[in-house]
Amino acid sequence: MRMETSFTRKLGIAYPIVQAPMAGGPATSELAAAVSNAGGLGSLGAGYWSPAQITDAIREVRRRTDRPFAVNLFVPERTGVKATDDEIAGMNAHLNAYRAKLRIASDPAFSSFAPSFEDQVQVLLEEEVPVFSFTFGIPSPEAMQAMRQRGIAIVGTATTVEEGIRLEAAGADAIVAQGSEAGGHRGTFLSEAADALIGTLALVPQLADRVSVPVIASGGIMDGRGLAACLALGASAVQMGTAFLASPESGAHAAHKRLVLSSAEDATAVTVAYSGKAARGIRTDFMRDMRAYPGTIPDYPIQNALTKDIRQAAAQADDPSLMSLWAGQGLRLATEQAAADIVKRTVAEAQAAIGKLSGFAGTGGA
Repeated sequence: MRMETSFTRKLGIAYPIVQAPMAGGPATSELAAAVSNAGGLGSLGAGYWSPAQITDAIREVRRRTDRPFAVNLFVPERTGVKATDDEIAGMNAHLNAYRAKLRIASDPAFSSFAPSFEDQVQVLLEEEVPVFSFTFGIPSPEAMQAMRQRGIAIVGTATTVEEGIRLEAAGADAIVAQGSEAGGHRGTFLSEAADALIGTLALVPQLADRVSVPVIASGGIMDGRGLAACLALGASAVQMGTAFLASPESGAHAAHKRLVLSSAEDATAVTVAYSGKAARGIRTDFMRDMRAYPGTIPDYPIQNALTKDIRQAAAQADDPSLMSLWAGQGLRLATEQAAADIVKRTVAEAQAAIGKLSGFAGTGGA
């Protein structure tokens, strides 16, 4: 049975479930295709990828499914990165202690800190992806217009109502309302991240009341109860990330999956230690140690580039104490189910919850 909303009708999908992009490994082509084939909207987290990697991933998804899917990018800061040479040198020197522990080279050199956003956008245009989603800001009017001209649906990320209003004005076809419970990077772009930690339950209805495009609820949604609740709040879909992290199709590291399945709702924290941008993940020794760092942590993407070799070496050594273990607050509800089964179960649970509430209302309520 389909669950129709304004969002599912717009994209031609069966269920109002979006798989969160989860850049950095978890969001594989296999996962995206599995969710799309099951009736949801699968996503590729392409923010860290080169144009060639994005092209390969898109074509792999298309080999696996003929259903709509999304490709997500990170919008760069228009005002430029705020970090001095001394701040970068100081951080690099501090990180050398971790490199020594992992027995990797000190003071790595960088030709660039992040892929070219413009080149990434060009790939999406050339491949004519079904959905372009983004976070950390709003792309240029030229990029937005180019997407519209090719019939590509546009989905932006908001952590406050004002951000959502700006996204709609810029031409977004739908808006992800990212609650504070959500795992991974915060999409805040109009204020400090610490001032935009609005819970999903509070953010969704306020945003839905102020915009005319579909709202996609995100943050702490792990099953059909969450889907039903968010639809009742005015959302037209939900975005689920942590729910898929431990699935067989997820590219998350084995240690990451183990900790997702064994951690509790109070095991996460928001940190800038790994990337220079606020993100929620399972607490690690690295996060705790970096709280005592006396200098200034460089902004994203510089800090992300500086810690990349450490995170990769820690993963190879199966040492989660130094890895970035992004996850939301719904950890106790995580399962090892296959992606398609997660979609089917979530839909069945939501339909049951909605039916139960309808019956409850029919008896006169409380």
